[in-house]
Amino acid sequence: METRLIRIGNSRGIRIPKALLRAAGLGTRLRLRVVDSGLLVESVDNPRAGWANEARELGMSPEGGLLDQPVPTAFDDSEWEW
Repeated sequence: METRLIRIGNSRGIRIPKALLRAAGLGTRLRLRVVDSGLLVESVDNPRAGWANEARELGMSPEGGLLDQPVPTAFDDSEWEW
């Protein structure tokens, strides 16, 4: 697909058809990078998206919980009182 730069105030922009946005999975937050062949437009994903749901599912599963058993420390033996 070929397009042209359009004037937007003192800047320039391009119009991206809805079908291309959907096919590329682009949302409203984008990252622009200069690469050897031109300009790369990437979606900015939330790096922790889905963590809450995954943690909830792990807690409900039989193997959920702590990965390692707690190891008592010197503080536990000498300083801590119930």
